[in-house]
Amino acid sequence: MDWLCCFCPSYSQLVGGRSSSTSGKGKNHEGLIKYGFSLVKGKANHPMEDYHVAKFVQIQEHELGLFAIYDGHLGDSVPAYLEKHLFSNILKEEEFWVDPNRSISKAYERTDQAILSNSSDLGRGGSTAVTAILINSKRLWVANVGDSRAVLSRGGQARQMTTDHEPNTERGSIENKGGFVSNMPGDVPRVNGQLAVSRAFGDKSLKSHLRSDPDIQEIDIDNNTEVLVLASDGLWKVMSNQEAVDIARRIKDPMKAAKQLTTEALKRESKDDISCVVVRFRG
Repeated sequence: MDWLCCFCPSYSQLVGGRSSSTSGKGKNHEGLIKYGFSLVKGKANHPMEDYHVAKFVQIQEHELGLFAIYDGHLGDSVPAYLEKHLFSNILKEEEFWVDPNRSISKAYERTDQAILSNSSDLGRGGSTAVTAILINSKRLWVANVGDSRAVLSRGGQARQMTTDHEPNTERGSIENKGGFVSNMPGDVPRVNGQLAVSRAFGDKSLKSHLRSDPDIQEIDIDNNTEVLVLASDGLWKVMSNQEAVDIARRIKDPMKAAKQLTTEALKRESKDDISCVVVRFRG
């Protein structure tokens, strides 16, 4: 989109060719808000399935920070599609500037419909999503489907900004749609014995029992707001919210902080792809 202009991105490796690890950083126009990201492939015997977005763009008189983690399953086609299209679909909504909440919700649903309509090209897989939109450095909108998570640090205290959509917690919705939740010993609860999240993009074969509507939260950015951490469940399976923001607060360079988070998750033997974005609001 020619009306989007990016500020100061810096990549240690560009995300065109997929690699076992990717990192980078950038900042907003004034240089006061900085971000960094780190993505590391897990030990599973399949290609990297996590994708991300981290950038600042200028639209008319507004500056937007756009940040996301997309954690794919059964292939990387759906998270790759989300990386390219979800934010642009949100910003295309006519009501975005007057009602971001409604626009985000509508764009999530429309994007999922587009993915399902293109399943012959995109395959049978799916993806979680956690997205954050920072408007003029003052207001933050966070949305998610699945178990990728956003955690904000305010005054040193971790605040989870997303809802983990797990089959057990949404069992009623799944069963009302004719599905079931399996609880096999030694395994996590799964929708129809297959998927470990109750909301996702894609997954055409399970979609009649899944939801794709996001949970959305908004918050004002004040002087006590320190960092925002977005990450896939490869991090959250082995680290608490408070541990993550403690690391992110301690390391001033947000790219180094993101790298430290992925390194620590690997040390704790997380087997999944591990991806995170760290946004530092001050200092």
